[in-house]
Amino acid sequence: MSAPGSKPTPETPPDVALQMIAASCRGDLSKHRAIVLQSRRPVGIHQTRVALRRLRAAFSVFRPAVDGPEVRALSAEAKWLAGECGPARDLHVFLTESVTDVPLVVKRVAARVAASHLQRARAALGSARYEAFDQQLGIFAAGPILADTAGGLRLEEFGRMVLDARHDKVVRRGRLFDRLSEEQLHRLRIGIKKLRYAATYLNPAFASPAAKPYIEATVRLQGALGALNDRATAARMLADIATAARPTEDTALPLKVLARQAASGEKRRRRKLERAWKEFRKVGRFWRA
Repeated sequence: MSAPGSKPTPETPPDVALQMIAASCRGDLSKHRAIVLQSRRPVGIHQTRVALRRLRAAFSVFRPAVDGPEVRALSAEAKWLAGECGPARDLHVFLTESVTDVPLVVKRVAARVAASHLQRARAALGSARYEAFDQQLGIFAAGPILADTAGGLRLEEFGRMVLDARHDKVVRRGRLFDRLSEEQLHRLRIGIKKLRYAATYLNPAFASPAAKPYIEATVRLQGALGALNDRATAARMLADIATAARPTEDTALPLKVLARQAASGEKRRRRKLERAWKEFRKVGRFWRA
């Protein structure tokens, strides 16, 4: 068991590093869950999802070292909770970032949809199922862990192995970049997201100044790839609003206008993605510096 507030070092065993991250995620989740349950502030849902995503990513990064039914069950519960919070966050992002000048009638319908999504998130975060998950996560973070610890590797050695594998996978998925289909770009986005989290979590094992530009390049590439996925998210949000509209609420034309707005800028997004990919390919592997 690690001391509270301690951070991984190159000599830290991977299982102990995972405990530290899990404890941090649990603290963040508890803090932002309270905001969701007590207010309508969007930051609560957003940061709750971030904490759950970080936790799931940590379990994935350290799976070669720490695996088993307990870890997989915790990861599955975190995925369920994130799914229950997802619609509320997606709708807020769509209305505040994807489109502008939202007509009053659409805002009115969207407010009802948002209230329903918030109720769904609160039901999950306030449930006995959440309490059981939180309790098990606390036990896991406190240790001790009885698991395969990657053959006794230190975090530095383990990190090189994981980062090489994830970096190589991204490079393979990005071959013939200009010809990638939407499905292939989606797979590349998943790969770069996993690489970004691995680099972030394993960076303390190297303390290299080259880590910051590398991680920043993965963040930009992930963001550029995510922007291409905005159309699919926008289509879901528009469909939800159309379904929730009452017979007296004529949303057909306003929603068409918003759909065109959300779909605009495709060439600009593509150029940004191409630049982000070139920047990523130029950065060196900081764990090999």
